[in-house]
Amino acid sequence: MTKKYTIGVDYGTESGRAVLVSLEDGKEIADHVTPYKHGVIDEYLPESNLKLDYEWALQHPQDYIEVLQQSIPEVLQESGVHPDDIIGLGIDFTACTMLPVDKYGEPLCFHQDLKNNPHSWLKLWKHHAAQDEANRLNEIAETMGEQFLPRYGGKLSSEWMIAKIWQILNEAPEIYEQTDKFVEATDWVISKLTNNLIRNSCTAGYKSIWHKQEGYPSKEFFQALDPRLEDVTETKLRGEVVPLGTKAGELTEEMAALTGLQSGISVAVGNVDAHVSVPAMGVAEPGKMVMVMGTSICHLLLGDEEKHVEGMCGVVEDGIIPGFYGYEAGQSAVGDIFAWYVDQAVPDYVKIAANEEGIDVHQWLEQKAATYKPGESGLLALDWWNGNRSVLVDTELSGMLVGMTLQTKPEEIYRALLEATAFGTRKIVDAFHQNGVEVNELYACGGLPHKNKLLMQIYADVTNRPIKIADSFQTPALGAAMFGAVAAGKANGGFDTILDATKNMARIKDEVIQPIPENVSIYEKLFQEYTTLHDYFGRGENNVMKRLKSLRSKN
Repeated sequence: MTKKYTIGVDYGTESGRAVLVSLEDGKEIADHVTPYKHGVIDEYLPESNLKLDYEWALQHPQDYIEVLQQSIPEVLQESGVHPDDIIGLGIDFTACTMLPVDKYGEPLCFHQDLKNNPHSWLKLWKHHAAQDEANRLNEIAETMGEQFLPRYGGKLSSEWMIAKIWQILNEAPEIYEQTDKFVEATDWVISKLTNNLIRNSCTAGYKSIWHKQEGYPSKEFFQALDPRLEDVTETKLRGEVVPLGTKAGELTEEMAALTGLQSGISVAVGNVDAHVSVPAMGVAEPGKMVMVMGTSICHLLLGDEEKHVEGMCGVVEDGIIPGFYGYEAGQSAVGDIFAWYVDQAVPDYVKIAANEEGIDVHQWLEQKAATYKPGESGLLALDWWNGNRSVLVDTELSGMLVGMTLQTKPEEIYRALLEATAFGTRKIVDAFHQNGVEVNELYACGGLPHKNKLLMQIYADVTNRPIKIADSFQTPALGAAMFGAVAAGKANGGFDTILDATKNMARIKDEVIQPIPENVSIYEKLFQEYTTLHDYFGRGENNVMKRLKSLRSKN
């Protein structure tokens, strides 16, 4: 019997990657990364001198199509697998990454007369310029006693769909009027592959306040936000919402010619990068938290019932795996913080030393930082360089470092930043565990677990929980490929459910990172100090971070 394969395409913040996967055992046969030509657009609009304000983050939709055009042919060539043996395709995406489209499904930024308006462009997940709208939305929802609010930890983020739509309406009503639909980028790319624009239940549930039983919030709620939004769910957010693993359609002849695949193969509905990683790691039961670790972290859990947890990003029925409630929380910056430090704050002598040793700066700092014991540096940081997603849900917060002296070394600061992100995860773990959603062990995937052993040991010590690491370097893409196999179905050589795919294709390393007891006890003391700072600066006792941001924006 001929072996069968699927392709998973993982769209990240800086690049997209295609992975060709065997359905027999989940092994990755070939992969290819395509950096986005336009990257993250956060200073000037492309082909324009228009400067963007603070907290803006856009992307170019064409970059996503180029990932398909470049990476899929590359994995076909590298693997030697015949297109006839590839039965399905799935994708995953950052979220909420959204864009306005016209009645033909084309992005408004492709219109010559609209491309110089930044609101016609695709807003990346970390676009935080809708914070004013998010604040007002939360105030009104709380005043009206909206039942959806506790499902999102008591606050909706400025990163999510409704706040971003409202910002467009407030700042560019002409763009709002010309928009036929606001859609997630993951659904838009699927529409380009299949000529079928439908919405997936994952992004609808976590990012757009859609509920499987109740649908969207009432017209009365949207009317209270802004009379112009009263009909937004029936107009700009209209469209069928379908479960994960659903077949969105079949690959068009046009996209088959672009990618080198056969037309007519099954394409799964869009998914989210973090959420597809859960089945790809073999997690199919409660009590196991999956951390998708990269520029940021998403924390995912399964549960048997709906509980309310402070600061969670959402709880959605069937939101990750059908049959379970899927919980999401997250940290807005993790790898981004380490990259900021290396790019902006590390002295030249460190870069020279790393170069002489033939390693990169991160590796050099990790090696030096690993020689310190917990607490030895005397430093403590708050990990809010890109705001706080959980549990405070406040993008107006900023980072902080305490305890520096004239003797402080770069590697000590680096270690303090690693520890700060671990303390942020501990806050999230505790919030779930204390509200009846068990967290007994951690699973980690993404770039960071494979690159930084010190970081993973610190996480085990700070949370006092064992950590299992993904065997795949491309876990989200593997998960997307698994959903592609479900879309194809067993009759075509795939699987009928994601649980069936998990039994065959999920992979984790044999090695388990165990907490070191003596480190656990020291980190417990440091975590108490972190909590004091966290609550003092994050819960309103001292809003100096917000006052500083306000002064900056006025200049």
